[in-house]
Amino acid sequence: MGHGHHHHVDPEAGDRRVFAAIAVNMGLTVAQVIGGIMSGSLALIADALHNFSDAISLIIAFGARKIARRPRDAEMTFGYGRVEVVAALINYTTLIVIGLYLLYEAAMRFADPQDVEGWIIVVIAGIALAVDVVTAMLTYTMSKSSVNIRAAFLHNVADALGSVAVIFAGALILLYDWRLIDPIVTALIAGYILWQSFREIGPVIRILMLGSPPEIETEAVLHTVRGIDGVTGIHHAHFWQMDEHRAALDAHIVIAEGRWNDADAVKDRIKAALSDQFGIEHTTLELECARHACDDKSEFGGRGHGEEQHG
Repeated sequence: MGHGHHHHVDPEAGDRRVFAAIAVNMGLTVAQVIGGIMSGSLALIADALHNFSDAISLIIAFGARKIARRPRDAEMTFGYGRVEVVAALINYTTLIVIGLYLLYEAAMRFADPQDVEGWIIVVIAGIALAVDVVTAMLTYTMSKSSVNIRAAFLHNVADALGSVAVIFAGALILLYDWRLIDPIVTALIAGYILWQSFREIGPVIRILMLGSPPEIETEAVLHTVRGIDGVTGIHHAHFWQMDEHRAALDAHIVIAEGRWNDADAVKDRIKAALSDQFGIEHTTLELECARHACDDKSEFGGRGHGEEQHG
């Protein structure tokens, strides 16, 4: 099984990029809010609100990057890497709330269209688009290797598309005085935000729920382990992700009868196979001799892991 290559950016250089992105987004948010109030455009204010969420998402991402680099300690024996996953969950949840709010506001504007100044919309949205492109460029490389930064990056991509839509709306208002385009564009921005967020939040929740890594075929792993010389069975397997990039497995391994003296060598072969073929570097293997293997042969999980024992 092949494994993706992660693109790493120097942490300090990455921090500077994120900080720069925060600064330009905060400045843009202020400009958009002022422009939205002056023009009366809900779409521009919607874009400003989304842009403000970009800045907040970048602040969260920035803090998470700092925390994630802390060394392991007695309280966090796995380290702090998963804080970036938590940050991504916060960012996507925020996007969903914003999307729902914008849908509500768009519905209100459909019922009561407002006068809108097209030129202000076009100018401010044009500036916003330029800033969104710059921000996306600052975070693009880092987004390839971090679910946390990817969440912030997608905030910006959505906002850039929103700015394009707002420019389009402003042009239609200037040309045809079509005021309903403002809530229509707002609803489209909201719909895209919601679609994007619900699509991306699933893998984040999967990590936090200790789901098995989606790129690893668990049955193939079990089949490979069973085929290793000296192994007669594997059960109570738990596949999970320590963070976005590190898969883990703990399992019970049944050593063939008469091979107990080779148990350590068998374990080493299992670990090597898991690492080489599936990229699973973190493994905890409980060895059992065939004669005294535990009664519960459940392939996945096992009693004591949320299952009720009957009988």
